[in-house]
Amino acid sequence: MFSHLDAQNRPSMVNVGDKAVTKRTAHAVAVVTLPAELAALLRDGEIATKKGPLFQTAILAGVMGAKKTSELIPLCHPLALDDCQIVVEPNAARDAIEIHCRVQTHARTGVEMEAMTGATVAALTFYDMAKAVSHGIVIKDVRLREKTGGKSHYQAS
Repeated sequence: MFSHLDAQNRPSMVNVGDKAVTKRTAHAVAVVTLPAELAALLRDGEIATKKGPLFQTAILAGVMGAKKTSELIPLCHPLALDDCQIVVEPNAARDAIEIHCRVQTHARTGVEMEAMTGATVAALTFYDMAKAVSHGIVIKDVRLREKTGGKSHYQAS
C-alpha cells in the first residue's frame, strides 16, 4: 500500500504527528554528462561563463531547491533543514559531473525528497547556464545514495 493514499485511494499527506523527532539525514546524487565542447571548458574545478561560475551558481540553486521541496512536491511535509551541503565533483575521464546533496534535520519525517530535489535543481541550473554552449547536456541517474534516521536506514549498493 502506498503511504500517500487514504482508504479510498485518494491522495493524502501522511500523518507524522505521533512519530518521534529524530535526526534524519539523506544523500542524493545527480549525474550530468557533458558534451565535448562543454567538457573542454572545465578548468580548475569550475566552468566560467558570461552568466557567472556554473558550479557555484548550481550549488546555491540546489540549496534553495532543497529548502522549497514541500512547495514543489505536493504531499511533502515542510521541514526546517539543519544543514544542506551541495558538492559538484567533475569527472573529466567520463566527461561528466556528479552533484551530491547532503541534507540533515531533526524531524518526524525523512529528508530524502529534499536531498533529491537539491541535487536535481542544481543539475537543472547547471543545464540552464550551460545550454548556450551546448544543448547536448544530459541529466541522468538522480538517486538516493543513503538515508538515516526514523525506523529504517538505507544505503545504495
